[in-house]
Amino acid sequence: MYRPGDRVVYTASKHSRHPGPRAEQLTPEPNGEGYFYDVRKYWLVRAVQPDGMLVVVTRRGKERQVSAADERLRPARWWENLFLRSRFPRTPSNSAPDSQDRSDIDQGGRVAAGT
Repeated sequence: MYRPGDRVVYTASKHSRHPGPRAEQLTPEPNGEGYFYDVRKYWLVRAVQPDGMLVVVTRRGKERQVSAADERLRPARWWENLFLRSRFPRTPSNSAPDSQDRSDIDQGGRVAAGT
């Protein structure tokens, strides 16, 4: 079902005294010390393993493994791809190029002759 390069949305359950602005389904603790809540995570599938696990990459570049059958994981909807594009990690095709050898560029920023 999933392929490398697919955008996915994972609903993570969290617990904190101070939920962030993207918190959903807020539920206070019985004694009022904190909250249980959900946060949507926007990930990119890096690899699909033969055992059904997905290797996903977060917006900050961390890799996670999650089961493709996890009910908290789903493909991104078309409107999420369109309107929430900035929340997903950048795809390899539109990311900045890797650091390159700059030995062919002189101090003025020009490409040296013969290259």
